[in-house]
Amino acid sequence: MNNTNEMKQVAVPSVEQVENELKKIRYKDLFRKTLSSTVATLIVVAAIAVLISTLFLPVIQVSGNSMEPSLKDGDILVLVKTDKCDYGDLCCVSWQNKLLLKRVIGLPGDSITIDSDGNVYVNDELLDEPYITEKSQGNCEIEFPFTVPDNRIFILGDARESSVDSRSSAIGCIEQEQIIGTVLWNVWNAK
Repeated sequence: MNNTNEMKQVAVPSVEQVENELKKIRYKDLFRKTLSSTVATLIVVAAIAVLISTLFLPVIQVSGNSMEPSLKDGDILVLVKTDKCDYGDLCCVSWQNKLLLKRVIGLPGDSITIDSDGNVYVNDELLDEPYITEKSQGNCEIEFPFTVPDNRIFILGDARESSVDSRSSAIGCIEQEQIIGTVLWNVWNAK
């Protein structure tokens, strides 16, 4: 016989082998679709989380000890973005490209007095401050009684001896536009 006339035999796969191959192809297809769907979902969730944290619930980390013992260096906080604060709120304010965390003590028109023992009076009423461990007048550059100007708030740090706040002429009373938000939740206690 001539080699050119020889017929080559081709192995014909069985029905079972074809079905197995089809199952593998379908599984790979399903895996790819599931993976791409999961990745797309994760990207959308991440984008929504970034949008929410940027527009409504910023997350910040405490740096420094001016709010001890309430907040410690390294704590991670979630804020509610607002320019409205009330007495006692822990608020985040923007000051010279820095974020400061302080407590709201006085609102527009309030009369503030801090005596030599560190007692704080708002409109001649002694302020109950259970969050303070040591009272102090601290570094104070203003004269008392001090009246909070319109559209401003008077803020103090909880560590009164070392905090730089509205008692300092460098910071003074904070304008409403400088308020970033109030503390909603302490996500991570550093110490």
